[in-house]
Amino acid sequence: MHATRSTSDPDYEGGNHGIISAKNREHRRDRLHYELSKLGIDIEEIESNQERFGTSALRTYNSFLFPKSPGALAVAESPTRAKVVANNISFLIREYKADRERWLRNVDREQRRTDAEDNDRVKHSITIVLDNVRSAPNVGNILRLSEAAQVESVRLCGMTPRPPHPKVLKTAMGSAELVSLGDDDEDQIMSTLQTVQALKSRGVKVYGVETTENSTTLWDAIIPEDNVAYVFGNELIGVGEFLHTSFLRFIVEAASNLQR
Repeated sequence: MHATRSTSDPDYEGGNHGIISAKNREHRRDRLHYELSKLGIDIEEIESNQERFGTSALRTYNSFLFPKSPGALAVAESPTRAKVVANNISFLIREYKADRERWLRNVDREQRRTDAEDNDRVKHSITIVLDNVRSAPNVGNILRLSEAAQVESVRLCGMTPRPPHPKVLKTAMGSAELVSLGDDDEDQIMSTLQTVQALKSRGVKVYGVETTENSTTLWDAIIPEDNVAYVFGNELIGVGEFLHTSFLRFIVEAASNLQR
């Protein structure tokens, strides 16, 4: 796995200042949670159902808890910073929810139009699962390709940016409204693990697309034509390790890394 400051050691903070005790981080967390609760924000909700709050709010939340430089750490430790960050998070949550409601109205309108025009078009029973994909433009491109291929749905899990993120919509080029992100709201807030388990319970064969020492080359793999799902992982660290052996049927090697 690729190791970064945020993934190799969760207690690392502050660059040359070395490792700051978890106690300091917990103190910042308590201060922020206190300020968020004063604004009526459910703390348990923001930590357990992160997909409901948008990537901008979550990035601000995590940046306060895990500063990546001595300067950022000094700012985070200032007495009034938690209140400022809480207000910023509150605004970003409201902005995200307003954008999402507007986008969902557009989706409903577009869906009614396409249902009337394209009754003969049949979706392929293929599901794409994005596991903590980081790049919004990448997500938009995948949505555009999925719409062109008429896949059944695309599941955006973890920190994966989702519509109405402006960079997702920009690269999706109008296709985001035409791609199902799940059968209902509950499908759209599942973790990667929950999504994979739900798909497998329906008899869907789930494959991870990643290069590992146990990968089967793409052209050697026997893959069904339908009732199948493909899991694509984070650009840096790939598919979550907890999925490698216990939940994925097997790993399909990424085509770009194959030796011909």
